[in-house]
Amino acid sequence: MQLLCWSSAAGDKGAVFKDRYTLLHQRTLHHELFTPPTLGQPATTAAKFVLRTVEHLLSSSGLPDKTVALGMLTQRCEGKFHLEDPTGSVELDLSQCTYHPGLFVESCVVLAEGRYEDLVFHVSGIGLPPVETAADTRAYFGNVNFFGGPSNLCAKASVKLQAMLLEQQDAMFIFASEVYLDDQRVLDKLGAMFAGYSDAPPTAFVFLGNFISTPHGPLRNQKLREGFRLLGDIIVKFPSLLERSQFIFVPGPLDPGPGNLLPKPAIPSILTQDIRGRVPGAHFSSNPCRIQFGTEEMVVFREDVINKMCRQCVHFPSGETDMPTQFVKTILSQAHLCPLPLHARPSYWTYDHTLWLYPLPDLVVIGDKCDPYTVHNSGCAVINPGSFINTGFEFKVYVPSTKTVEDSKISS
Repeated sequence: MQLLCWSSAAGDKGAVFKDRYTLLHQRTLHHELFTPPTLGQPATTAAKFVLRTVEHLLSSSGLPDKTVALGMLTQRCEGKFHLEDPTGSVELDLSQCTYHPGLFVESCVVLAEGRYEDLVFHVSGIGLPPVETAADTRAYFGNVNFFGGPSNLCAKASVKLQAMLLEQQDAMFIFASEVYLDDQRVLDKLGAMFAGYSDAPPTAFVFLGNFISTPHGPLRNQKLREGFRLLGDIIVKFPSLLERSQFIFVPGPLDPGPGNLLPKPAIPSILTQDIRGRVPGAHFSSNPCRIQFGTEEMVVFREDVINKMCRQCVHFPSGETDMPTQFVKTILSQAHLCPLPLHARPSYWTYDHTLWLYPLPDLVVIGDKCDPYTVHNSGCAVINPGSFINTGFEFKVYVPSTKTVEDSKISS
């Protein structure tokens, strides 16, 4: 077994942001608005833009026309924002700025359009980098496996996996978040759920934490261990599920683990040994985790991230904003599950790549306390099952063969 080293070198912190910028820079250059015309192509009336670096702005005495630059939004001192890239940093004037759709937080990479005068970049418009579909990404990089796993080729390139997915028309995944195992109401509803699916067992039940309602105090670990034992008692009553279904547990922010950093390791095995001994299909994963079924790629992440992003917004969207749509656009354009500054959501620098969404997977599951939602963007479905107990025991069902998402609820 390979042991992971959770410590990082000092240079790894800078590499986190440099790698994010490099990824989004090359992806932006793929977009038709930033691709220069080539010989032999028919003329087009669409406007073309040239990406400028911060160094280009700083080296000019003043550009008469508007300039578009790609960089990371930072706040070096209170109230003064800068645009940074690997070539330098320039102060921004956002007083007359028009914000395009999205949630603009510190440390996210943005496209800024404006004029550079008097050592300040006066921004007239700011937006997020364009989202790139998985098919477009693979058109540039071929069948390289970015998702992870034992194969060097991506799952989409496997004929055998494509045939397997076609054969599994009835396969489905159940997603439920904030499953409190110390609450008898939750255990009763889980029993009802298992009874309902016992005749047609799903491929997997994916449960997201937190797994106890009182995650603090000296009895926390004892309650969690007992909760998993009680859940095991329920599962073994349904032999069909025990034989044909998998049970995946993704830890929440307040579940036991070595600190509240991302990615979060699996719940310690000493707390789960009872259910693992009786339920062969019980798997305890990290947060986030990745699931591959045939050619389908799924990313599961438990974090109350919308609320944190709203608190960190440079400009909060006005009016009756569809917040889930804004949030989904932001994380897909950033190709990152949690594009927050490190002081707002710390992470292990060496493992920041585990939070990337590149190429876009088929499904992203965000376990958030906010209301459930399902948003489709650029061939990727992003869903939030919501809090299992606070939504009246709602959950989501995903059918890989048809790429459909269904809303479900356990009636009282």
